[in-house]
Amino acid sequence: MSRRFATVSVIGLGTTGSAVAGMLARSGRRVICIEAHAAALERARGRIADAGAGEVEFSLCVADAARSDLVIEAVPERMEIKRAVLERAVAACSPRTVFVTTTGGLSVTELAFAVGCTERLAGLHLFPGGDDSGELAMEVVATPLTAGQVLTDLEELVHDMDGSPVRVADRAGFLGSGLTMAYLNSAVAMHEQGYATRDSIDTAMRLGCGLRRGPLAQLDAMGIDTARDTLEALYRRTGDRRYQPQQTLGQMVSAGLLGRKSGRGFYDYSQSAERDSSPEGGDPAPARGAQRAVRTIGVVGSGVMAMGIAEVCARAGYRTVLVARTGSRAAEAVQAVVRSTDRAVQRGKLTPGMRAEVRERLTGAFGFEALAACELVIEAVAEDIDVKRSVFAGLDRVCAPGAVLATSTSSLPVIECARATGRPEDVVGMHFFNPAPVMRLVEVARTVLTSPEALETVHGVTRRLGKQAVECRDRTGFIVNALLFPYLNAAVTMLRDGRESAADIDEVMVKGGVFPVGPLQLLDIVGLDISLAIQRSLYAAFRDPSLEPARYLEQFVAAGYTGRKSGRGFRTTGGTASAGSSRNGSDVVGAPA
Repeated sequence: MSRRFATVSVIGLGTTGSAVAGMLARSGRRVICIEAHAAALERARGRIADAGAGEVEFSLCVADAARSDLVIEAVPERMEIKRAVLERAVAACSPRTVFVTTTGGLSVTELAFAVGCTERLAGLHLFPGGDDSGELAMEVVATPLTAGQVLTDLEELVHDMDGSPVRVADRAGFLGSGLTMAYLNSAVAMHEQGYATRDSIDTAMRLGCGLRRGPLAQLDAMGIDTARDTLEALYRRTGDRRYQPQQTLGQMVSAGLLGRKSGRGFYDYSQSAERDSSPEGGDPAPARGAQRAVRTIGVVGSGVMAMGIAEVCARAGYRTVLVARTGSRAAEAVQAVVRSTDRAVQRGKLTPGMRAEVRERLTGAFGFEALAACELVIEAVAEDIDVKRSVFAGLDRVCAPGAVLATSTSSLPVIECARATGRPEDVVGMHFFNPAPVMRLVEVARTVLTSPEALETVHGVTRRLGKQAVECRDRTGFIVNALLFPYLNAAVTMLRDGRESAADIDEVMVKGGVFPVGPLQLLDIVGLDISLAIQRSLYAAFRDPSLEPARYLEQFVAAGYTGRKSGRGFRTTGGTASAGSSRNGSDVVGAPA
């Protein structure tokens, strides 16, 4: 028979401890909130006191945990601190009391042996700072010696707190920390290297992947010190360089910039902070050169991405010329755009008059000569550098001086396209996300040769298209793919290692509040073959062992299992490709809108 744990003590009232105490109170339990410092106790009192129907009391004495059926430790992520606190609690409590650690990076098994409580101690890991809407996933971490009844009781407790329990083994990072912390650390590295600004990184991930928070805002919500300590614990335990904390995190901790709880981290949360310091703020590009007038835009390609870009340009009021390999392909692509605008009228997104204007502005053609009058040309052909270089060489021959030439590549170096022309200063990356008429994000990638005028022109066009531009340096993967695909690749490795099921991995990541779609489901949506190609590009560019494509991913692709479009993938077991699935290597799918 399961125990209800009528009285629960929570030791440590930081971000995680306060969140757990609030959930326990809302479940109607008596909660004893324990802190070591009076000031911290008072700060927590305001967050927890009115949390729910349960009776809440506050204490500065660990010995008060003796009245509890369950003791939850939520102190800083240091083995010596957790061990000392739990040893005091074990000494004070009865032999029937159950103990829980909220660690995200330390060994629960090692901690259980250290405090002499192997059968009655387990882990309960949740995502501090995650999305608190809906059912929250919590990992119930089992050691080899944890009593089965204890795990069952904890799962019932999670259900009572309106959570979703996922039982996991005690391995480094479990599921959630193992995937999330490497992703967050990579975002800090990107910022630290000056590759992209804070706002560009967070905006790109929010709009490109449908996240509630960008990774740097997520770190602020989690607590910079908590994140640093968790990463350090994972790095010591695994030796995996993905977890080696970036220097910025240590410097911020030393400076007292701990995120939301201190009022300032990557963002400023004080009342006097300027609005553009908000995690939801934009990142407007500074004016750096004269914007060139653009009246006519050319689009090269006839795939899903090319058609989407052409539709977006025509809907924004630009005369648009879509050039394909043959006249018939161009005509088919134009008709596909027309059908798309018909559907937009049916959904109330366009009026019949606007549809007629789009049709009038859009023309199809064969041959680069049709692009001679375009002030901006966007290449959207297959994701093959030789093909793209050939296209740019052709554009260089026919386009007028001063015309901006953009590539929509998702993972290839823009500079390689620029070098195929005699005007590298006019070449820029303009990476749209699929489906282009829906996704708001455009990554603008500048090479070392891109001129300020070309950049300013692309930013101006992007604004008129109704899109949000984020700027970054020319590097394989830009922002979104460089952060997203290593995370997806790690999830495949985790699945292959047999840690947990695909469903459990996706549930933890979605209900943990970090990502709106699980990594394995997202791979099925994007296409396993496209994902493998992007991962190979990242590995070829950086030669980091952690970026090597997961063998399991390669095996699925070799077998023809490419996700939804083939009817089978990691989470797809039958059926046919869904509408909007990627159809060529130039398409990159953001999180479903």
